[in-house]
Amino acid sequence: MNSKAIYPGTFDPVTNGHLDIIQRATKLFDQVIVAVAENPKKQPWFTLAERVRMVEAAVDSQKVTVIGFNTLLVDCARQHDTAVVIRGLRAVSDFEFEFQLAGMNRRLSPDLETVFLTPAEQFSFVSSSMIREIAQLGGDVSAFVPTVVMGALATKLTD
Repeated sequence: MNSKAIYPGTFDPVTNGHLDIIQRATKLFDQVIVAVAENPKKQPWFTLAERVRMVEAAVDSQKVTVIGFNTLLVDCARQHDTAVVIRGLRAVSDFEFEFQLAGMNRRLSPDLETVFLTPAEQFSFVSSSMIREIAQLGGDVSAFVPTVVMGALATKLTD
C-alpha cells in the first residue's frame, strides 16, 4: 500500500519538535508532504520561500517533500492526492483548536482524515512563537531548532 500524508503548518521557524513529528510520520507513511502555509494572518517573520528552504535544509529523508501553499488545506491535500493530515499535539491546550480544525476539514472534504501525533517529551513545550521571542531577547535556542534556523534567526535579528 502506498500511503501518503500531508503535514501542514506555518513553520515560522521550523523547530526540532516539528522535525520530530515529521520523523514519526515517516515511520507511518510512505510519503510525507510538509506543506508550509503562507498564512499572512500570522504575520510570519520569515517569507514563505525562506521557511520552505529552512524545512528542506533541516529534513533528511527521501520520504519527505516540502511545498509551500496559499490555499485551503483541503484543496492542497486534494491537489497532492492525499487523504491524511498530520497534526502535532503538544499539550491538552492544543486539542480543542485541532479538534475543531479537523472537524471543519472533514466537513469541507469528507474523505480527509486527521491523525494526531505527539512530539517527544523534550519538545512538548517548544513553539515557533516561543523560539522567536527567546531569540529576539538574546536567549539561546540552539537546543530547540536545527542549525539552519539558528543561522536564519541570527541573520533576521541583525537586519
